Amino acid sequence: MVSRLRDNPWVRLAVLLALLACAGLAVRAHWDQARDAALALPLWVLPTAVLSGMAGLTAQMMAWRALLTGLGSPLPRVVAARVMFVGQLGKYLPGSVWAFVAQVELARDWRVPRVRGAAATLLAVGVTVAVSLCVAAVALPLSSAEAARRWWWALALAPLLLAVLHPRVVGLGVRIAARPFARFREVAEAGPLRLPGRAMAVSVAWTLLAWAPLGAHVWLLTWAVGGDPVRSIGPAVGAYALAWTLGLLVVFAPAGLGVREAVLVVALAPVVDAGAALVVAVLSRLVMTVADAAWAGLSVPLSRSARREVRTVTRQEAR
Repeated sequence: MVSRLRDNPWVRLAVLLALLACAGLAVRAHWDQARDAALALPLWVLPTAVLSGMAGLTAQMMAWRALLTGLGSPLPRVVAARVMFVGQLGKYLPGSVWAFVAQVELARDWRVPRVRGAAATLLAVGVTVAVSLCVAAVALPLSSAEAARRWWWALALAPLLLAVLHPRVVGLGVRIAARPFARFREVAEAGPLRLPGRAMAVSVAWTLLAWAPLGAHVWLLTWAVGGDPVRSIGPAVGAYALAWTLGLLVVFAPAGLGVREAVLVVALAPVVDAGAALVVAVLSRLVMTVADAAWAGLSVPLSRSARREVRTVTRQEAR
């Protein structure tokens, strides 16, 4: 099935349309839940929140691209966007593994060995979890004591996970993980996996930067439903950082469905009532689903020129 997905353009198109359909169904479901609240907001709020979400996703894509570059497979920005954003539509299927598989296979279209694609994607998940928990650990104890008390165990892991991102620790882990597969030809051709410290630092910086716009979209929604614009900043950023992380770790929930909402309702309690917090949670889900679908749709035409360049280079090498 994987070989057919890679070689048959019609199979690939069918899979892409199926993923877009799943994302579309998710948008429709969230819109049905949040229609009344959304229509009561000023017209500019939801579009601004979507753009903010797209900006955060862009920074996360750049973090993944930095890791892939460090491992020896640099991709143009538009190509990295296509691989990541189209592949991430797989998270709307039960089990986050589909997004992982899709991203690795799409990267292979651009001469990225599976072992590098898999390593970069797993490392990106690790960076996201560590940095996000650090953001939550700083923001929530100061702004949402109940959330910090309930999920103290997750926040306590933040410094440990951040220490694990040290290049020497990461390098050792990558080499150990790749050792059982060393006999496979593709792994041998990719060469030893080494990640420079600069690549990890750049990835961490992009991931940290992502939380400015990602947190901003939750803050904007919280303010729009009646939250204090100043007091809402800490809970909004910290709540979404923790909600994103826990949703990512619960792999059987499509795109963390249900997990994010539960965290947001608790963490936003200091600034809005439970009903308003639930509205923010549902609107946030709607906003980020639209942002995912928008980037997936935009990245395909944007990368066409890069695909033509790759084909030209391939033909020249073949000669």
